[in-house]
Amino acid sequence: MSIFKNITNKISDDPNAEMGFLDHIEALRWHIIRSVIVVIIAAIAIFIKVEWIFDRIIMGPAHNDFISYKWFCALGRLFHYESFCLGEIKMEFQNTAVTGQFMMSMSVSMMLGFICSFPYILWELWRFIKPALKPIEIRYARGIVFWCSLLFFSGVMFAYLIVAPYTINFFGSYQLSPQFKNIITIENYYDTMSNLILALGLVFELPIVVFFLSKIGILTPQFLKEKRKYAVLILFLLSEIITPPDLFSCLLVFFPLYTLFEISVFISARALKSKLKNEEA
Repeated sequence: MSIFKNITNKISDDPNAEMGFLDHIEALRWHIIRSVIVVIIAAIAIFIKVEWIFDRIIMGPAHNDFISYKWFCALGRLFHYESFCLGEIKMEFQNTAVTGQFMMSMSVSMMLGFICSFPYILWELWRFIKPALKPIEIRYARGIVFWCSLLFFSGVMFAYLIVAPYTINFFGSYQLSPQFKNIITIENYYDTMSNLILALGLVFELPIVVFFLSKIGILTPQFLKEKRKYAVLILFLLSEIITPPDLFSCLLVFFPLYTLFEISVFISARALKSKLKNEEA
């Protein structure tokens, strides 16, 4: 709680300077403005090549030659499990709005602009919070922008290369009856992709969140261990929902998420041990 207490007392380059509430709001406003400017610049750069990006990257999982399909097909053949090879992908897409394709270009540019600018956004957030921290807290948080960015990009790549392709392929080819033909709107396709990618990018920040919650005493490793069986059930159900209905695909998603949980337990234990050691000192 000391972070929130300190942040209302001093947020400036001078650690001894006292600032009022409006000063804090003004400082935060400029951090947000700079972050938005960087996102817009990145979005403009992406918009210049948005047609190529949309066809090769966003629509990548809808193509038979998508790199993940090749990798997992080779893996399936290695273990004599042919269901990893999806076969021919047949998806038809349509646009149902006059401004649909242009707005999609804008949306793709902003989303990718945000992803590319994520480390800078974290850095601006860190600059805002840092003056409110004690020296020992700053030492604990050393490298936080790097580690948060690494985890976020790991989650994004995991979603893009593994979760999103198999999710979209399964639901895009699923038929309740042969009488019904799946004609997918590009808006629905993009929403599914972006939701999975951004959601898993943020889910992969779990170890960082656990670290700070453990530092301030809200979370303990004992609590995480006691709730492990519930975590396993939730992660397994989540994996089952977002993957095709076979065990191997489900486990392919489940194990990375469960590993992330176990890493969080380890980090919580280390954070608590360090906290108790400092209190004794």
